[in-house]
Amino acid sequence: MRLAIFDMDGLIFDSERMFMEKLDKAMSERGYTLTLEVYLSMLGANAESCMETMKSYYGQDYPYKEISDAARAAFNDDARKNGMPVKPGIPELLEFLKAQGIKCAVASSTESEFVREYLEISGLDKFFDIVIGGDMVGRSKPAPDIFLKACETAGAEPSEAVVLEDSENGIKAAVNGGIPVIWIPDMKRHGEEIVSLCAATAADGFGAIEKIKELSLLAQTVSSLKKP
Repeated sequence: MRLAIFDMDGLIFDSERMFMEKLDKAMSERGYTLTLEVYLSMLGANAESCMETMKSYYGQDYPYKEISDAARAAFNDDARKNGMPVKPGIPELLEFLKAQGIKCAVASSTESEFVREYLEISGLDKFFDIVIGGDMVGRSKPAPDIFLKACETAGAEPSEAVVLEDSENGIKAAVNGGIPVIWIPDMKRHGEEIVSLCAATAADGFGAIEKIKELSLLAQTVSSLKKP
């Protein structure tokens, strides 16, 4: 294993709930009602994909950019004043990967400028060699583009990487790219058809450390068996 690729929202940061609150407020101020079903359907998707989803639910005249920009501005104000809520075990997982000499990348559907800012606010930017935002690839998750770009930038093959994800779209993207994925649940609990796609499941960053150790040991064992 040479590369660990992290999703951001709901994986590094407990930010999905935080953004949902801001989006709900921005929508209600303009006469719209956000439902949990709609919000969960957008997790892991980039701005273009989210816009298509919102317009399909609320109509083609839904002012996506206006509402999205208002929600993002409120989110950013909160993050700058109060910091970003880091999820349990993530700093320890990053320290572990650093000690193992494994490169770390963020591949988030959020725009890259905000990804970099949030990492800086949290002090976690020092752990990441690569940052790929949703604005840097053409297709959104579940297409594998963002993860494959992270591999390409790191000079690693998909088989040499692992993805850490919480969303269904992200899990499918990793699988579509031929990259093993560890699921760390957040807002949405997936059914067996999605869970079965994952190489492992961990409750948090602490659990992910153990799963990565197990996957690395398994890879070493398979490699040794292939030797003549």
